[in-house]
Amino acid sequence: MLENPKRYTITAALPYTNGPIHIGHLAGVYVPSDIYARYLRLQGKDVAFMCGSDEHGVAISMKAKKEGITPQEVIDKYDGIIRKSFIDFGISFDNYSRTSSKIHHDTAQEFFRKLYDNNDFIEEITEQLYDAKADQFLADRFVVGTCPKCGNEEAYGDQCEKCGSTLNATDLINPKSTITGETPILKSTKHWFLPLDRYQDFLQKWILEDHAKDWKTNVLGQVKSWLDDGLKPRAVTRDLDWGIDVPVEGAEGKKLYVWFDAPIGYISATKEWAAREGKNWEDYWKKDDTKLVHFIGKDNIVFHCIIFPAMLKAEGSYILPDNVPANEFLNLEGNKLSTSKNWAVWLHEYLQDFPDKQDVLRYALTANAPETKDNDFTWKDFQARNNNELAAVFGNFINRVVVLTNKYYDGIVPTPNEFTEVDEQTLAELKAYPAVISSSIERYRFREAQGEMMNVARLGNKYLADEEPWKMVKTDPERVKTQMYVALKIASVLATLCEPFLPFTSKKLTKILNVEVNDWNLEFENWNLTSAGHQIGEAEILFAQIEDAEIQKQIDKLEATKVANRDEISAFAETSPQKETSTFEDFSKLDLRVGTIIEAEKMPKANKLLVLKVDTGIDVRTIVSGIAEHFSPEEVVGKRVTVLVNLAPRALRGVESQGMILMTNNAEGKLVFVNPDADGVKNGAIIS
Repeated sequence: MLENPKRYTITAALPYTNGPIHIGHLAGVYVPSDIYARYLRLQGKDVAFMCGSDEHGVAISMKAKKEGITPQEVIDKYDGIIRKSFIDFGISFDNYSRTSSKIHHDTAQEFFRKLYDNNDFIEEITEQLYDAKADQFLADRFVVGTCPKCGNEEAYGDQCEKCGSTLNATDLINPKSTITGETPILKSTKHWFLPLDRYQDFLQKWILEDHAKDWKTNVLGQVKSWLDDGLKPRAVTRDLDWGIDVPVEGAEGKKLYVWFDAPIGYISATKEWAAREGKNWEDYWKKDDTKLVHFIGKDNIVFHCIIFPAMLKAEGSYILPDNVPANEFLNLEGNKLSTSKNWAVWLHEYLQDFPDKQDVLRYALTANAPETKDNDFTWKDFQARNNNELAAVFGNFINRVVVLTNKYYDGIVPTPNEFTEVDEQTLAELKAYPAVISSSIERYRFREAQGEMMNVARLGNKYLADEEPWKMVKTDPERVKTQMYVALKIASVLATLCEPFLPFTSKKLTKILNVEVNDWNLEFENWNLTSAGHQIGEAEILFAQIEDAEIQKQIDKLEATKVANRDEISAFAETSPQKETSTFEDFSKLDLRVGTIIEAEKMPKANKLLVLKVDTGIDVRTIVSGIAEHFSPEEVVGKRVTVLVNLAPRALRGVESQGMILMTNNAEGKLVFVNPDADGVKNGAIIS
């Protein structure tokens, strides 16, 4: 860990411009990185906080095909929506760029060319998946199939979103083209590979040894898993028609792989910013006294901890990240956030329903941040965080202080009298909080840091509740002057301490108290706080109560999404077109038998797979079936099933599966068995 850096380069994962931003993005990456950047700026640090739209992913091409528009139209549309969401929620990037910009294309091509000239790539002709019907090679996200590691049947060609494994499209079992639904073939093509195996020893020492004590365990664990498996060369070019041209001879029609070009977007964004601000961009990427921190979600760990560092190491002149504090995933009301299924809380829609409540969402997401494990956002918890914490604790304290000061002293901070032991103890506790919160932020524990900030408000509430100045004013008005002086000190400290977490609230509070946000780096005695004779403003409600009806509206909206998804599944089931005509001879090759499941158990470390023992009438055999998310082992034992018994055996996670059980989906999208229901049908009976 770099001690006392001269400057900080902070990057936040580049969002794909194929859709708006939702709360999962905000919780996992953008609020944590913004808290960190705002805190450092309050310390007077030199900060470059960089982000931008990732506009070359295959997801962009998929969106364009789906909507019948060009990729450029897609990125222009969503870049605007995303930018506005970031501004609306106070995400304080120093520069938000685009990977479609000329400066980025030039930077990425220069980076590739330097590695190419240094012979850092391996040039190979390999077999890649090709959709003959669409007459094109299939980029990773245009292929889905079964993950070879966990059995997820909806894994993409570059990554399984179920287990987080990074894949090659050719690793998938039963791959299908998402363009035509056809089974792709293998076809030869030339590509350039970054030989990650050359960097195995370097990465092992740099991360697992040098950063063993300061990086998060979830990051270390995923990196270790990759290194334990042994790194292999990875292609950095693709056969695509959308992206950055590969700048070498013999690469016509090929583009840079998005995961080669995207992280370089941090560098090009810094170049763009530095040119605008009259700074030297290389100071922020090539000087050893610069601290580089990547904020990402867990699905990007391998790219930021293995692939990008290997690229930087190969180039030779760049610094490496000091930390990569990746977060886990945020779920919504018990289900995984899904853009395609509209199971999300979109930021632009949130502000339509909860205008001026940006800080409430920032607070709720940070309080429930998925820092060490996947967490769940619920609307009831959101309401409770607002009503029971922000309104009842923070807002209530500020309101009482401001109202009483205006009532007793016409808004002028009173001159205190002699401090009691309670006063001294309260002020001593207050003085300690900036360092406590700093410690949490600098260890990337933002949930903990925000909790400590709220403890300052709790300190103020407790002080007022114990001292009861509204009663004391009748018997000892001189004592009340001291009480209100202390309470106002706490309130003015909160104006600074809440700024990284609740920037809109901080701005309101500084206006109410007529103070400025302090330099966090100063000795506490030098903080510019309310002093005797200082004039404050009128009270203002910081956090209004959120009523049950408002929350029910959001819950109803999600329920409507569930119904729409079920209807879509039902409609698909009813209108799926007939497959290609087959002959009787084709059908007669299938040996379908009646069977009974006699044993069942979950496949270890595979959420979707059950290992079944099935009596087929001709034998008892093992069949691995991806039904564990729909049925427990206990539910399926004794079930009569239809079995395809002459399917070629296939190994799944080391277990040989000898057949397939016929299933379908009902109107609600739930798997159901296609089974014989007549009495007297024996195991082994042939279905014809």
